[in-house]
Amino acid sequence: MNFDNTQWLIEGEYRLMEDGIGLRSLPESDYFVNPLDGKVKSDAVFRYREVEGDFIFKARVSCYFDQDFDAPILMAYDNEKLWTKVCFEQTDQGTPAIVSVVTRDRSDDAIGEYINREEVWLLLARQGDTFSAHYSLDGDKYFMVRLAWLPMPKKIKVGFGVQSPTGGGVRAYFRNMSLKERTPSDIRDANKD
Repeated sequence: MNFDNTQWLIEGEYRLMEDGIGLRSLPESDYFVNPLDGKVKSDAVFRYREVEGDFIFKARVSCYFDQDFDAPILMAYDNEKLWTKVCFEQTDQGTPAIVSVVTRDRSDDAIGEYINREEVWLLLARQGDTFSAHYSLDGDKYFMVRLAWLPMPKKIKVGFGVQSPTGGGVRAYFRNMSLKERTPSDIRDANKD
């Protein structure tokens, strides 16, 4: 992914590296619309590129977790109440996991596989109004964690960021990023692309 073609929605401290970028979150920042009371949180560091139509976006992510819910994220975003993200998140169970969130006015919160390591690959894909979230331990074999219908405009913001909803800030790294603006071969099976 060429950083020259990207821009900030919420700017944060960053460091370009040979194979990617490091981002530092803002304190107590997140993207989440509380399903209980509708309270909107939309202030985490996020860098994106406008994409029109289908895509496949993946990155190797790592994070030195400090507090619960710290996470590097890949996100498809239209507005503060219409978006989806896949995260490598420190859960309140004490173990990182692959977490996906779909927001249509209010957010859900789905915890997938628990993974006791510092690095994984994340992948987010779109085919029409269907989005899928996947993860991989090696960047080769991907496992789907979410398939969701989410009607969004054709042109949306697709990118990466870092959140720290309960913490004072955390640093995450995004390497080997790839954004392909095409229809996935199989929205459920990222191994076909």
